[in-house]
Amino acid sequence: MDILAYILFISVVTPLLLSLLLLDGKSRLISGYLIIGMFVSLFVSELNTLILNSVDKDMVYVSTTITPVTEEVLKALPVLFYAFVFSDSIEKLTPISFSLGIGFALFENMVVLVKSISNVTISWAIIRGLSTALMHAICTVMIGYGMSFVRKRKKFFYCGTFALLSTAILYHAIFNMLVQSEYDYIGFILPGLTYIPILVSIYDRKKKAINKSTAIKKADTGSPK
Repeated sequence: MDILAYILFISVVTPLLLSLLLLDGKSRLISGYLIIGMFVSLFVSELNTLILNSVDKDMVYVSTTITPVTEEVLKALPVLFYAFVFSDSIEKLTPISFSLGIGFALFENMVVLVKSISNVTISWAIIRGLSTALMHAICTVMIGYGMSFVRKRKKFFYCGTFALLSTAILYHAIFNMLVQSEYDYIGFILPGLTYIPILVSIYDRKKKAINKSTAIKKADTGSPK
């Protein structure tokens, strides 16, 4: 990768790092994982470039068999670290996972945009934002969401973690294969179709938690002193 990617990284990440000093709690955590996602994107781009230069394969082969593995494994590491060291709560793992995936996609999109500035259009930006960017976020959310269950079940921990990584890698590979085929339109809408049930599930879980909390407060209020 040329020096342009490093210039972009420094220009974008420096003010974000400074903003962390003014944030606290959940806001700082989510912003921090957004920055981590950008760093992972920079690192994995270098790694993928080395692999592409060392194998005698075309870009289609690399993007459907190699890059899904490198990108999803490296994106998953910060999420796994948080689940091991700090908390395996689904309320914390889900937002940081999504934030990391968005950070990864955001930096990747910036690099692609700058390198292909003469060829990009508004439609390119919309499609890229609603497909590729969302795909990266969904793959990482799969890991975070799943780890909140797998981490609590020691018997299924190793096979469960492997299954989560395999699912994210397979989803990524299928997406890359579709967008480079005659069925590219299916690839473009696939992340959106996946995102909707995830969003519904998260909001439903939040609603149940709020209702449960309200019921407990009412019970405490009505109980005799």
